[in-house]
Amino acid sequence: MDLQIKHFFDPGTFTLTYVAYDSQSKDAVVVDPVWDFDQATGKLSTKAMEPVVEFLQAQRLQPYFVLETHAHADHLSSSQLFKNVFPSVKVAICERITEVQKTFKAFFNLSDLDATGKDFDVLLKDGQILEAGSLKIKVLATPGHTPACVSYLIGDALFSGDAIFMPDSGTGRCDFPHGSAELLYKSITERIYTLPDATRIFVGHDYQPQGRELRYQTSVAEQKEKNIQLAGHVSEKDFVQFRKQRDSTLAAPKLLIPSLQVNIRAGHLPPAESNGVSYIKTPLKPQ
Repeated sequence: MDLQIKHFFDPGTFTLTYVAYDSQSKDAVVVDPVWDFDQATGKLSTKAMEPVVEFLQAQRLQPYFVLETHAHADHLSSSQLFKNVFPSVKVAICERITEVQKTFKAFFNLSDLDATGKDFDVLLKDGQILEAGSLKIKVLATPGHTPACVSYLIGDALFSGDAIFMPDSGTGRCDFPHGSAELLYKSITERIYTLPDATRIFVGHDYQPQGRELRYQTSVAEQKEKNIQLAGHVSEKDFVQFRKQRDSTLAAPKLLIPSLQVNIRAGHLPPAESNGVSYIKTPLKPQ
């Protein structure tokens, strides 16, 4: 296998999408694709997705799966749209997505939502080896940001989603429902930092602190040495205290409400109403 990785950056949401592929067999997977959404107008577009599709086609790749690291709260997933171009592709996510679905089914009062995970094609277990042709993908549960977060290990490359970012950005937040700083500490120190030091880490977002240029690839060794929030020497107590304090100051993601209502449906829009239009629900909180 000749593993190659192509990144795509969406500056509107600071999201990294990846295509991991075997240049010999042409087998491929797509990780965390974006569906553009203008909240002010409700307009959806495929601007972020199009370069991914064009790359797959130009390289004559066969994508087996769209792999979601979790139900994103900051961008809509374009996972279902890949089926319009690659009909055999399947959308996969951690089996614990059902916990997230149940939480937000109640929060948004989504009576139509089936919270059994059946909107997804494949529900993944921790430690499972998923085969995509010549690609062997190990599923590593890395909860904390959400209870259903996983990272994907392909060869020496780990796709970490929102568990851990570039060393100068730290880790994912843990203040979403059923998030846990304690669990995130264990996920990083016991699942990620125990991988070989040379393991490459491809992060889910890059927020480009101090306006630096885009970075998306780091390593286990670099993270253990330089991560500003969770270097290898940091204790669980110190990390949990820092993460909880930091999270209490963070605003909600701008696309939180539409993202969750689409992403817990595996990238499907809410069912159209009698006028043929789909709607996003916004809970109101009177003073």
